[in-house]
Amino acid sequence: MINMGYPLRNLIYELIKAKGNYTDKELLNDINKRGYEIGIKEMNRVLMHLEILGLISVRWSGKDKRRIEILQQKS
Repeated sequence: MINMGYPLRNLIYELIKAKGNYTDKELLNDINKRGYEIGIKEMNRVLMHLEILGLISVRWSGKDKRRIEILQQKS
């Protein structure tokens, strides 16, 4: 990872929050466009962490495509 100015976890969460949902490939492309050179393995690690925290949901939407979406916060 090259860009060390903003934590990757925060960037990924903010991208998903702003758009509402992503496919895994779209998200990886947007992350890399912002100067973070990461692979699918590192992105999956962050996604798993965000899912455990209850912030996002990751679901299979095809044989090799995943849908990543923000979870609504309970008030």
